Amino acid sequence: MRHAYRIAVVLALALPAGCSMFSSTDNSPKMAALMEMQNAGQTRLIWQASLGGSGANTLAPAVSGSSVFAAARDGTLARLDAASGAQVWRIQTGQTLTGGVGSDGKLVVVGTGKGLVLAYDADGKPAWTALVSSEVMAPPAVADGLVVVRAGDNRIFGLEAATGKRRWVAQRASPTLVARSSAGAVIAGASVYAGFAAGKLAAISAQNGATRWEATVSTPRGATELERISDVTSPPVVASGMVCAVAFQGRLSCFEEGNGNQVWSRDVSSTAGIAVDVRYVFVSDDKGAVHAFDRATGASVWKQDKLAYRQLSAPVSQGRFVAVADVQGYIHFLNREDGALAARIATDGSAISAEMKAVDRMLLAQTRSGGLFAVTAQ
Repeated sequence: MRHAYRIAVVLALALPAGCSMFSSTDNSPKMAALMEMQNAGQTRLIWQASLGGSGANTLAPAVSGSSVFAAARDGTLARLDAASGAQVWRIQTGQTLTGGVGSDGKLVVVGTGKGLVLAYDADGKPAWTALVSSEVMAPPAVADGLVVVRAGDNRIFGLEAATGKRRWVAQRASPTLVARSSAGAVIAGASVYAGFAAGKLAAISAQNGATRWEATVSTPRGATELERISDVTSPPVVASGMVCAVAFQGRLSCFEEGNGNQVWSRDVSSTAGIAVDVRYVFVSDDKGAVHAFDRATGASVWKQDKLAYRQLSAPVSQGRFVAVADVQGYIHFLNREDGALAARIATDGSAISAEMKAVDRMLLAQTRSGGLFAVTAQ
């Protein structure tokens, strides 16, 4: 039964990615070629570091204060200075890491494919080890004395940051087929927010794991179970009293943070995720288009489709730009106000699927080959 489940999940996630491949023998959409940019903005590589590859996993770095914490599949865990990229320490955990890094600057937490949760202090010394129910594919969230870990079976564990002792576990029923993803949970105030299968978004008490409210991001549609997969496969975003999330084969929806009442919803499918700033909600859809919606009303502001089928990362809003990365390791900077392509910079040629992080005036991106790049655009 487990074997059948895994095959179904792989098929579900292969659909959008399969459309992105070059082919001379079929009629599938082709990945957009990158045209030469006229009057392009100036980009600059500030620093780069090498960690080790992520394999089939999506390993995202964590940023806290002046430090960057990053990991590799081979068990490497490192702390770097955010301004210069200088290595502060590098350790070998002795485990195969699968879930990226979570940190509040005091505690650094990673997970493994066997459900181990490994915590270290800010100096890289072991703090504690815990065990959850299945593989950890998402970066743990760390805040306010709590570590939140999402397991591959969709259980969410609340652990004491000081000891790793389990405080609570939250679980909900799932349909027969679900999309395998690296979407973690988000701690915001007294709640933990997480998306689930069948287009659900839940606010969970950070104190005891009880459900505060549950809302529908998207309702599954279609004649077959595969067509009806409409899971939230990227982290929700909490900003200024609103929580937004997007579903695969579904919708982008924003809700009131306190009670889960829907503010607005729009048809768009995404496995990559969203970004929210003071004016807009940005999303990379499954066809490689980047959209901007008015944060208050959900009205469409612009759509940029010249990066079609390039398997874009989640957007990051920074200053006058919104940035996305692609399967060939390019980082693209779009004008925040109209979506025009403004600049781009190459990294090491391997995919950037992990969430990029904004650090002061820089963007931090980790590639599948294990490169960590700090870049900027003007």
